[in-house]
Amino acid sequence: MLQTSNYSLVLSLQFLLLSYDLFVNSFSELLRMAPVIQLVLFIIQDIAILFNIIIIFLMFFNTFVFQAGLVNLLFHKFKGTIILTAVYFALSISLHVWVMVRAELC
Repeated sequence: MLQTSNYSLVLSLQFLLLSYDLFVNSFSELLRMAPVIQLVLFIIQDIAILFNIIIIFLMFFNTFVFQAGLVNLLFHKFKGTIILTAVYFALSISLHVWVMVRAELC
């Protein structure tokens, strides 16, 4: 089980990963002349998004609702969050592919 002191650690980790995501989205165009560095930043960004997804599901698994076997209720309640995260991950990957292909053509 997660203790109250661990929630601040999980929340800090979430904010760190999301701030990295915001940083890469904001400043990745400045690295157009160095596509290898841009590719590495994009890969780390996608891994950070995957870590955020894993953390969300780990938080779900530590609830009493999940442990009581009411998984359907939990996923129904957070369906929007799960779908939005999956769509954001897919859009991020498609944007990264588009930016890298565009950089290759120029």
